[in-house]
Parts: sequence; structure tokens; C-alpha cells
Amino acid sequence: MADSTQSAEAIVSDVHKKIKAAFEAFVYESNNSVDVREIGTIIYSLGCFPTQANLHNLIAEVEEDHTGYVHLDKFLPAMTRVLLEHKFPSIPEDLLLQAFEVLDKENKGYLEPEELTKYMTQEGEVFTQEEMDEMLTALADHEKNLVYYKDLISQLTIDPDI
Repeated sequence: MADSTQSAEAIVSDVHKKIKAAFEAFVYESNNSVDVREIGTIIYSLGCFPTQANLHNLIAEVEEDHTGYVHLDKFLPAMTRVLLEHKFPSIPEDLLLQAFEVLDKENKGYLEPEELTKYMTQEGEVFTQEEMDEMLTALADHEKNLVYYKDLISQLTIDPDI
């Protein structure tokens, strides 16, 4: 029994570390708060893919009195619950690879940022240009300005056993 308790505590501790690291990348003025517009990016970076409706519901739950900011103290327990309960499941690696390969019609192994932006801002649940700019800053190879999708897949998925 003690082992399972320690194991559960270790899992929660690991989840907390991942959430804090993702959140802290966007902290505003060192006050443990982020702009509410960054919450989607933080959630996606944790390998979760909520619908826009689910994202808005989570933001409504954690936003500080409609100030436009979310504090880590409110976000951490809500996001821990999301991850542990697998509320916004990640996409399996093989399916994600297939999706990128469909977009990569010439089988180059990469997508150009403009090409990816076109797909992501015009198809399905669309991203804003601001979200795309942030994503491309994080994902594109800075020397060649290309998105090597095979290298990204492990970053875009999380271990389903957490």
C-alpha cells in the first residue's frame, strides 16, 4: 500500500513539474500569472488537445475575476485534474505522423511555415495568426526556417500512462 501511495505521489509530482514548466514559460511580470490568451498554448504544449468549447470552459474556471490573467495557484489543480483524468487526450504518435505526411505531399520530411500556417488557420478548429506565430517560433528550425515534423511528434504527444 505504501508503494502505491508513493507511486501516485510521484506521478502527481511529475505532472506538477510539467505543468509548472509549461506555465512558467509564459509568466507575466514574475507574478506567477499568465495572460489568459496563453492558456491554449500552454495546454497544447502539455500534449492536450481540447475543443475550443472545452478550452473556454477551462479558462472560465481558472481566470482571475475576468481580469484577463490566470494565476498558477488556480491553473495547477485544474490542469492536474485534466491530465490525470485524460480529459483532453493527446493524439497518438502514429496518427499525428500520418497527418503530417498527408500535408507533406512531396515527402520532404518537413513543412514550410507558410504551408503549415495555411492549413492551421483555414482548416478544422483554426488557429489565430498570433497562435501560429508563437507555435512557429517554438517549432520551426531557426537556421533553415522549416518545420521538421518527425522531430516534433514526441513533443506534441505525452505518455498516456501519466
